[in-house]
Amino acid sequence: MGKKFTTPYEVAYYDGDITRKMTIPSMLAVVIKTSEEQSDALERGADYVASFGLGWVITNYEIHITRLPIVGEKLTITTQAMSYNKYFCYRNFWIHDEEGNECVLIKSTFVLMDKENRKMSSVLPEIIEPYESEKITKIYRGEKIEKIEAGEFLPYRVRYFDIDGNQHVNNAIYFNWLLDVLGYDFLTTYEPTFINVKFDKEVEYGQEIESHFEILDDENGKQTRHEIRIAGQLYCEANMTWKKSQ
Repeated sequence: MGKKFTTPYEVAYYDGDITRKMTIPSMLAVVIKTSEEQSDALERGADYVASFGLGWVITNYEIHITRLPIVGEKLTITTQAMSYNKYFCYRNFWIHDEEGNECVLIKSTFVLMDKENRKMSSVLPEIIEPYESEKITKIYRGEKIEKIEAGEFLPYRVRYFDIDGNQHVNNAIYFNWLLDVLGYDFLTTYEPTFINVKFDKEVEYGQEIESHFEILDDENGKQTRHEIRIAGQLYCEANMTWKKSQ
């Protein structure tokens, strides 16, 4: 089992939405920063990985939400590189409150991307060994993402500040597109309990995306299905489960 790494975090006002609950993009930014801090502590930070011509890219998130943290709350963020195979690395994140209660569990899948040819690279032992994660042969296949059957969409243009150091849209930005289409009334009435998202292709500066969505009734609340498309091609897809906000 891989090494665990934990840091404290206080939810800032800019991390929250109009309801003062922590937004998904802010949450992901915080947990990714924690993984970067662990990598730096193990001397396997971005510069070291870049020395091989590589960079980390996230391909999947499974986000299990017991409750969303609120502005001003003091949290502990824990991460652990769980396992890896030839191409995929599996890392978990946990968010706990001051009483030690688990608020959020995030299961993520990372790959190493060759920065020149933009193709996936095999996992290098020199990079992965300090994390002490388990080497496996299986590929983790999460819950199937259901397709949109009868949805609608809104267009969004990819802005300069949507692009990160890997020269493509930061993963947290996708959630702005995925969630914004649901609208004010929905987002102030419901909060997510489960999010399953898969990033299929890189989105680049200047492109115009279509954020497609479909809202379905669920016995406990709502379900939403999402797709990010460009010129008819699928770039990102997600399913989310929602409950009424307290």
